[in-house]
Amino acid sequence: MSSWKSLLLRIGDKSPEYGTSSDFKDHIETCFGAIRRELDHYGDEVLPFLLQCVEQLPHKTPLYGTLIGLINLENEDFVKKIVDQTHKSFQDALNTGNCHGIRILLRFLTTLMSSKVLLSTSLVVVFETLLSSAATTVDEEKGNPAWQARADFYISCILSCFPWGGAELVEQVPEELERVMVGVEAYLSIRRHTVDTGLSFFEDAGEVEKTLNEKDFLEDLWGRIQALSSDGWKVDSVPRPHLLFEAQLVAGKSHEFGSISCPEQPDSPSTPSGITYGKQKYDAELSYPQRIRRLNIFPSSKFEDLQPIDRFVVEEYLLDVLLFFNGCRKECASFMVGLPVPFRYEYLMAETIFSQLLMLPQPPFKPIYYTLVIIDLCKALPGAFPAVVAGAVRALFEKIADLDMECRIRLILWFSHHLSNFQFIWPWEEWAYVLELPKWAPQRVFVKEVLDREVRLSYWDKIKQSIENAPGLEELLPPKGGPNFKFSTEDDGEKNEQHALSAELYNMVKGRAAAREVISWLDETVIPKHGFDVSLVVIVQTLLDIGSKSFTHLITVLERYGQVISRICPDQDKQVLLISEVSSYWKNNTQMTAIAIDRMMGYRLISNLAIIRWIFSPENIEQYHTSDRPWEILRNALCKTYNRISDLRKEISSLKKDIVAAEEAVAKTQDELNAAESKLALVDGEPVMGENPVRLKRLKSYAEKAKEQEESIRDSLEAKEALLARALEENETLFLSLYKSFSSILTERLPAASSVQTLQDLKSINPTDTNAMDLEEEPAAMDMDNEDSRPEKSQVNGGTEHAYTVGENEQWCLTTLGYVKAFSRQYASEIWPHIEKLDAEVLLSEDAHPLFRKAVYCSLRRSMDSI
Repeated sequence: MSSWKSLLLRIGDKSPEYGTSSDFKDHIETCFGAIRRELDHYGDEVLPFLLQCVEQLPHKTPLYGTLIGLINLENEDFVKKIVDQTHKSFQDALNTGNCHGIRILLRFLTTLMSSKVLLSTSLVVVFETLLSSAATTVDEEKGNPAWQARADFYISCILSCFPWGGAELVEQVPEELERVMVGVEAYLSIRRHTVDTGLSFFEDAGEVEKTLNEKDFLEDLWGRIQALSSDGWKVDSVPRPHLLFEAQLVAGKSHEFGSISCPEQPDSPSTPSGITYGKQKYDAELSYPQRIRRLNIFPSSKFEDLQPIDRFVVEEYLLDVLLFFNGCRKECASFMVGLPVPFRYEYLMAETIFSQLLMLPQPPFKPIYYTLVIIDLCKALPGAFPAVVAGAVRALFEKIADLDMECRIRLILWFSHHLSNFQFIWPWEEWAYVLELPKWAPQRVFVKEVLDREVRLSYWDKIKQSIENAPGLEELLPPKGGPNFKFSTEDDGEKNEQHALSAELYNMVKGRAAAREVISWLDETVIPKHGFDVSLVVIVQTLLDIGSKSFTHLITVLERYGQVISRICPDQDKQVLLISEVSSYWKNNTQMTAIAIDRMMGYRLISNLAIIRWIFSPENIEQYHTSDRPWEILRNALCKTYNRISDLRKEISSLKKDIVAAEEAVAKTQDELNAAESKLALVDGEPVMGENPVRLKRLKSYAEKAKEQEESIRDSLEAKEALLARALEENETLFLSLYKSFSSILTERLPAASSVQTLQDLKSINPTDTNAMDLEEEPAAMDMDNEDSRPEKSQVNGGTEHAYTVGENEQWCLTTLGYVKAFSRQYASEIWPHIEKLDAEVLLSEDAHPLFRKAVYCSLRRSMDSI
């Protein structure tokens, strides 16, 4: 890499490029000297690379702004190109709804203004343009309030610029700044308060009555900006390197920033209704998502040195680094520990990462990314960060009963994976008290599921050894035994005809008999004598046993003898029996049960509807609140269904692009052919229409092939669109079946609607332990001031008694409602197209319990007024 590129990339970092110096002034002067030398020869390379650095290293924006200010003193034309290109990129970001581009470029414009590169009035015009668009959007008559998410985003972008340029704006254009502040305040007075009941980390925080009285994200940011204004716009967390060069920068020419235009919001529906408004609101929030939802797992004492605005700025830094280094975990960790702030921020860093990992409806990146970043941060800060992470885990564990079900599963998966990278070391004795809790207590279930996932990542004896300080927890380990083969010849039990049939099938498979031979044997010998059900059990159990040695063995058996299974399981009833046999065979191994069912669905041996029927069978319903086993299988089935539809949509989109290219190819070849045919040629001295016959023949061939190619692509597109239409119909049937099943079982178990209206009412039914610790007197779960953030000894099994007072039926209802919310939220985009039918047949029926309806509506971010 060229030296000037390295200097641009590493400006502000402790790096070899800048020797031992960490002074911003030295870095800027060194980088400026290198860039100045390159501009005459490589200006066309410098400009795009510099702007790329601005967009992908936004925590260094003030440094780049100052650097450009110095360049502006000697090369105004080059800087004018930067301003023009930034204008183009900013307008493109607005037009395409590129949220990150809009936010980062607006911050960049603010730093250019601070470095005298951009006129202050030009920046204010940009602010006012965004403000005007936002105000119009939420206007009931002129706009479309369903798209408030975009309006809120524009306002948040304006407010988020003030830490980087508020002091300069108040100094240069105080009246214009005041006008913007008044405009923001007016906007906040007419917008609707946002209630994120379906996206809260904790269920108790999701109650409407509570959230209505809390500030939403934009109101909170406005409060921080007001506090910043009252404090004279002083921000410790934002470097202001332009002040080091103020005497020089003031001589530079300030450029104008051209006018911008915000895209029009979609028209309001011609026939307004709760459903059409809800669909548009959901689309808007999907396009302009809220960037962060604070988890608040640590006590306020951990942040007492932070000013309100500093927390926001550091969160912006951390989120930007996570965004732009998502493919470079080590670089990400390195930048995260070296932010340009004068205070420690380990607790805020941990809280921000966990807020992203657990964000609903899904994290910005795959959970594995955050797992790897946390591991690298623990290695980068071995004396501080591991203890902070442990404190976060303990804090979340204390509140696990209130944690959203989706967040709970993610936390289990993350924690087990994290421990696997640190020799599975954890002070399990702190949590040994969970053995005294009922089997349905969330803390006990959490420990049980973490241990189960650890066994998957290692082996049973290793995990048993890791809990030797709390040997009683062995009770929560998954069974050590292997497959449960009904026709095993190794035991001394009584053998019957079914054992003989199994042995005969085993020998046929061992002898590499073809699937059609096995089917013939089945049709002619087994089914007539033993019946369909017995035949199914023998076939399935034996084939599973043959494929039990490894995942590869299982795949081989399914590929080779899938037709046999299809023959014995031709309908949904038989497929449910098939799933039951898989579950019975692998009853000691949840992972293999899930894998086998998932693979069978992949080979279309079982349908998603059969899986749902099995999930809601009595054998599974009874373990909803004590095990993740049925839920994992349901998650896999819904995920595979969604992926099939998603793949079809991608293929259709690709084919449509191919058709455009094919049409262009047809037009081109036809034009060439027409041109050739229209030419005059001399044959025997006479003028004849047409060119060389050989070339003409070749051109005709090209035209015919291009036309055939176009028709082939159109046929493929038509076939894929037919498959998609069929898949969407099946999807509607799937969701109807799923929600009818949920509604039915919840109606049976939930108390009467008149007695429970909220989840808190449900938790308050029948307190079971009169000697339980008074929850109001319990030390705050987040209050951990000891060095390694461990709870005091009195909190673990040697001291104060732990108790869980929610009854089993109530916990079953809470868990099931939690999964209703999780599935509804995750597949909201697929559910919305079918919402009218779901309303008519399930959600608005008299049998639907209000708590069930509320869980679905909140997860779809549908107005609570519709309930």
